[in-house]
Amino acid sequence: MKQLITFILAGLLLSTGTTAQSVSSKNKSNWYVTDAGDLATVSFSNVSRNGNQLTNMPRLVMLYSSTLINHDFSEDVGVFFGFSGRNLGLIYNDNDSVRFKRRVITLGVPAGFKFGNLEKGTYLFVGAEADFAINYKEKRFLNGKKTDKSNTWFGKQTPLFMPSVFAGFVVHHLGLKAQYFPNNFFNPSYQSNNQQPFAGMEAQIFALSLCYDLPRGRKK
Repeated sequence: MKQLITFILAGLLLSTGTTAQSVSSKNKSNWYVTDAGDLATVSFSNVSRNGNQLTNMPRLVMLYSSTLINHDFSEDVGVFFGFSGRNLGLIYNDNDSVRFKRRVITLGVPAGFKFGNLEKGTYLFVGAEADFAINYKEKRFLNGKKTDKSNTWFGKQTPLFMPSVFAGFVVHHLGLKAQYFPNNFFNPSYQSNNQQPFAGMEAQIFALSLCYDLPRGRKK
């Protein structure tokens, strides 16, 4: 009789322990890495000098990537953060005959939330990014012909810190993202040859991207 009672108690304890472990595993969040980025980005700028609007053109950039670390609280809600590279710039006409193309290469730290079917890669996302400019490049065109070009590492032509906010959606790991950079692209106090070429200049950038987010692997 004692052996039977001992056997039943042991079975109950084992069953309780197995159930608790199953619940614990079910509620445990996932950490995993994804390879993400933008296949193509079209950016639009709003450029002005001393309040006067300048003619500007859309700018197309192909393919840049990022690495994201993801944390899923459940099958429907998660967060992400990581590291990215970016080619950010604008094109505008200084006057009827002069056109400028200016851009910076940045290293960024994106972070945000996502909501949807995370297992199937279909979700909405929203977040913010802190970009830091590391390389500045500009080209000057006169009547359609390139006349000058410069390239500067850690230059002061633009702010070092270039924050942004973004939102979008992904369907089966492919989606669309909108991103806005509210700060002035130019550094109006920048001096070159005792002149301030960006005095009175103001520009904000809005970008639309065809984006992707591919899982590299999951670990529970």
